Amino acid sequence: MNKRWAVRDNADEDLVRKLSAELNIDTVLSSLLVHRGISDYDGAKYFFRPDQRHLHDPFLMKDMEEAIIRIETAIAAGEKILVYGDYDVDGTTAVATVYSFFSKQYKSMEYYIPDRYKEGYGISTQGIDYAAQNGFSLIIALDCGIKSVDKIDYANTLGVDFIICDHHLPGAQLPAAVAVLDPKRADCEYPYKELSGCGIGFKLIQAYAEKNGIQFEAVAKYLDLACISIACDIVHITGENRVLAHFGLQQINTAPCIGVKTLIEIAGKTPGNLTISDVVFMIGPRINAAGRIDDAKHAVELLIAQDENVAKAKGLMINTRNTERKGHDLNITDEALGMIDNDEVLIGKKSTVVFNKDWHKGVIGIVASRLTEKYYRPTIVLTQSNGHVAGSARSVLGYDLYEALCECKDLLIQFGGHKYAAGLTMHPENVEAFKDRFEEVVSATILPEQLIQQIQIDAELRLSQIEPKFFRILNQFAPFGPENMAPVFITKNVYVSGNAGLVGQAHIKMAVMQEGSQAFDCIAFNHGEYLPQLKPGVPFDICYSIEENIWRERRTIQLNIKGIISPSQPSPEGRTLK
Repeated sequence: MNKRWAVRDNADEDLVRKLSAELNIDTVLSSLLVHRGISDYDGAKYFFRPDQRHLHDPFLMKDMEEAIIRIETAIAAGEKILVYGDYDVDGTTAVATVYSFFSKQYKSMEYYIPDRYKEGYGISTQGIDYAAQNGFSLIIALDCGIKSVDKIDYANTLGVDFIICDHHLPGAQLPAAVAVLDPKRADCEYPYKELSGCGIGFKLIQAYAEKNGIQFEAVAKYLDLACISIACDIVHITGENRVLAHFGLQQINTAPCIGVKTLIEIAGKTPGNLTISDVVFMIGPRINAAGRIDDAKHAVELLIAQDENVAKAKGLMINTRNTERKGHDLNITDEALGMIDNDEVLIGKKSTVVFNKDWHKGVIGIVASRLTEKYYRPTIVLTQSNGHVAGSARSVLGYDLYEALCECKDLLIQFGGHKYAAGLTMHPENVEAFKDRFEEVVSATILPEQLIQQIQIDAELRLSQIEPKFFRILNQFAPFGPENMAPVFITKNVYVSGNAGLVGQAHIKMAVMQEGSQAFDCIAFNHGEYLPQLKPGVPFDICYSIEENIWRERRTIQLNIKGIISPSQPSPEGRTLK
């Protein structure tokens, strides 16, 4: 797929020069800071030196006082408390965090994860009935519930109170819960709006600890789980999330909980140099696999484990489920690709909606992501479950998928999510009408450039600028993620140093240099088609991120190539840059 190289507009030159002088850094680095809204020394210090004191007062969140009072009342009265959470990484880490913390203060507690296939997403009638029938008078709901107005009304008729801790967009009406903790509710003045579901749970235990004289260390021990939720739920890594992710990643690398340590070992890694990407691609899928293929309670059992043997057994079982998940994922992806490639009408559309009643519900989100990567357009994968059609949706850069689904809501039983990812259910008889409506909405609202995948380039760089101080400061921009992505640079007129070779079937391994620079090792994933044209002495342009490659304890700077403009192609200015 051709990709558009999109170079950012230049940052304010006066600000860049001023910041470079104040910090004694390269102007390229100061321009990266200005693009992140940092324009002075104090702002740079806050960014480069995350501090746990930067965490906001949890009582600034609307209804936090009411939530803590209700929990204190329940504990004082000996009520049974049920910690309820969604079945994905964010939900299971949230349940593990809140349950582990409170079960150390109070014993009359359990946790509950709804069955993905029997109960579906969010608060379920079955879950409420379980609470009522087993004497639970308070449910703490995590990573779900903000739109469960009817379910909370039902719980109230049974004498079951709810505290909702959610981070999704509320609907027009808030549920009638004892407390609704969600920074995105219109009347909440909490200063940071992008917390994960586990992040809201973390603020809940932080508030309880502050009010009850419990040392922050007893809360901070769950930062590894908060970091995993932030990384895997694809929330912004800015502001408070960046502080939580920074210290959580430190904990993952130095003193992770037994369950996380077990997952790292099963993946064949050792703590010490793990990055956010390692969390996303190594830890997250294994936690998710429990709920996708079997029962997400196994993930919670692993994350709250206090015994290494118990954790090892759970970890190995979850790893087996992850292997099964990969098989389903690949098979369904192949089937979906075949459906699209063999349908000229579907190929020509601006959206993709595919349906097979026999596909495994647990992996349709992964398949939707893969189809989006391939065809680069808003995509929905549908399957049948419990008499309804369930779907998982993914979007492309800049296009609001949630708003598109709002235009189809009369055809849906329910839907929820955000700009780039959503879930939905409908009656089987509405599938064809939904396909037509969704395509109609997307065609009318998507911009042509949003259908062309782009590489966002932050700045032009000469290879000679990549020296130790530059790289050391660049590393301090991490942890990387949405709204703080690893910077991508463009360098023109580079040459192969030595020989370029193929690694695997499609990856290029080579070293490049530029006039006046040393040679830098490079890896270019999925760019094998350029290999015949990469000859010594023949110039070409590259865009890339800069990373550290660690091999047998040897550390080197490596360029991770995102795009190559070969000598036979027009210049990037003529075809892809804006």
